[in-house]
Amino acid sequence: MSLKPTPVNDELYEYLKMNFSSEDDFLHQLLIEAEHEGIPNISISQEQGLFLQFILKTINAENVLELGTLAGYSSITMARALAKGSHLITIENEFKHALFATRKIKEAGLDDIIEVQNSNALDFLNIYKPDTELDFIFVDADKPNYARYLDLLTPMLKIGGIFAADNAFAFGFVASSAPERNPEDVKSITGFNKYFRSHPQYFVSMVPVGDGIIMGVKIK
Repeated sequence: MSLKPTPVNDELYEYLKMNFSSEDDFLHQLLIEAEHEGIPNISISQEQGLFLQFILKTINAENVLELGTLAGYSSITMARALAKGSHLITIENEFKHALFATRKIKEAGLDDIIEVQNSNALDFLNIYKPDTELDFIFVDADKPNYARYLDLLTPMLKIGGIFAADNAFAFGFVASSAPERNPEDVKSITGFNKYFRSHPQYFVSMVPVGDGIIMGVKIK
């Protein structure tokens, strides 16, 4: 037992990647191809992928929404944990990224589950009306709009469904009064964490995996 989290040094991280990773050869190659296409290497980490798969299986998720497709790494990772007949919609603002992700999703044999929408997330959400309530929402997009995404999506999430947002540690600067990079994003994330933590419709926790995931289960 320990009163503080055990720091993840290089040795421990290699252990995580070796034993608790969702990444296979296909996803590894996807990242290499994405880098060659000029797509930023800012996808979820391998151990985050396995954790998301664990959560999706735990709640038997069938209807999933993702904001921030990037190269499709997280979409493919999550879809692999969904049952046949499930549906995952992923929203990507950049046409180049959406096109790449669509191609890789088809290569992965998951185009019957994953639907890529090339759209501004706020524009999409203002007209989006899902046929059934969502089970799981994963946000890894523009940080200043996290709170707006939460407000817009909460009515679409079922009771017992989960809203999760990446980069909750704000690149390691969430507790810093003078962050060394992305100060506006850090400020936005810090504000969102506080807003989400006190939201009356959610029971919220912070998970120290990757750059941190803040997650809330909808309770009312």
